Amino acid sequence: MTKKPAIVCLSFILLLFNTLSYSQNKDSLMIRQIFDQALTSHLAYTQLRNLCKNIGPRLTGSGQAAVGIEYVHKLLKTTGCDSIYNLPVMVRNWERGEKETASMTSSILGTNDLHICALGGSIATPSAGIQGQIIMVDSLSQLKKLGRQAIEGHIVFFNRHMDPRFIRTFNAYGRAADQRTLGASEAAKYGAIGVIIRSLTLADNLYPHTGVLRYDTAITRIPAVAIATRDADLLSQWLKKDPSLRVSYTTHCSENQPVPSFNVVGEIKGSLYPDQVILVGGHIDSWDLGEGAQDDGIGCMQSIEALRILLSLGYKPNYTIRCVIFIDEEIGQAGGRAYAAWSLATKQKHRIAIELDAGGLLPLGFGMSDKSPLFEAFQKWQPLMLPYGLYNFQKGGGGVDIGFLSGQNVPLMSLLTDSQRYFDYHHSGLDVFENVNEREMQLGSAAVSSIIYLLDR
Repeated sequence: MTKKPAIVCLSFILLLFNTLSYSQNKDSLMIRQIFDQALTSHLAYTQLRNLCKNIGPRLTGSGQAAVGIEYVHKLLKTTGCDSIYNLPVMVRNWERGEKETASMTSSILGTNDLHICALGGSIATPSAGIQGQIIMVDSLSQLKKLGRQAIEGHIVFFNRHMDPRFIRTFNAYGRAADQRTLGASEAAKYGAIGVIIRSLTLADNLYPHTGVLRYDTAITRIPAVAIATRDADLLSQWLKKDPSLRVSYTTHCSENQPVPSFNVVGEIKGSLYPDQVILVGGHIDSWDLGEGAQDDGIGCMQSIEALRILLSLGYKPNYTIRCVIFIDEEIGQAGGRAYAAWSLATKQKHRIAIELDAGGLLPLGFGMSDKSPLFEAFQKWQPLMLPYGLYNFQKGGGGVDIGFLSGQNVPLMSLLTDSQRYFDYHHSGLDVFENVNEREMQLGSAAVSSIIYLLDR
């Protein structure tokens, strides 16, 4: 009689072990199929080539951005999604205009041309350009210390480097980005006539990196440009030898009336919980210096590819899987704001939102907001993904576009990639299709499709 409970208990443990083993084996087999499908297909890579080479850069508000939106709408149709629709949004319409010119002149060292580009959202210089002596600083706080007497009538040169000691280069970028976003207005407070920002990259080359700035509407706007790192170093060296050298530059940008645009949405309807959504997406807009391959054509193609892979394997999701291709991440974030407003107004229920905006470099894992009710399960998925090099399952995830959903208590997630080369390309003329590795891109597509599968259980 005393042995029966032990036998029952042992039987229950064996049943539970077998059930868990079956579940793990089933998941492993599915993930293997997903990776096999991704790594033997050239479709997403070809679609990215078409986006980059046939459409090109897709600056928010431009005709090319509109064509890009039409293109991803057509691609979503080819996946076999249950529904595809556009969500309207008004976006800014800033244009760069003619190519910028710049040079520095020294009575001691002569004249040298400089490689620059206007920052996104900057005003143009007068038609004759601007010219002035340079005040070099490495922080916003240094401006305050110098004060108006030192800065008024000068061009401020922000020469803070991205810190190479950060292993994850996104951290280095974040620490240096304030000089680009806020530098123009901060310098204008003290009477500066223009600003030059060291490009936010660790690379040593002659490619300037653009990016958006934010003007304080209460302060006079001044023209702002980025300078290539090699020229930034040369300008710094010349200033040490001749503090009175002068720099001149000319830009031709303009801010036009806002224009209508769209976020593009494709959905696979859930069979058990159709009113609960797993969102995955990237942004179709890009800067205009390159082709928007890494930032963020890849994120768009991988999001669409993740759905295609699941559908090609005959997978029927429990939750609705929604791909959102956002517009205007780079300049005004109108797409992310509009989606969040629509979500709130229509009472959308998101199980989770995943953003792909870290380039198509080697995937290393995922980040998820640790307040998510899924976080404990998320950490337990690491062994399933380790065979594919996905080891980093960390706290903290999200992105610019899905960040606006955080106020609706939506758990956020992001794909983590090897960031060492990302800022070589980011916002520059080097962000082209040729700098995309197909295998790395498709490993990322498979990783995203696999995590969606796991989140759907």
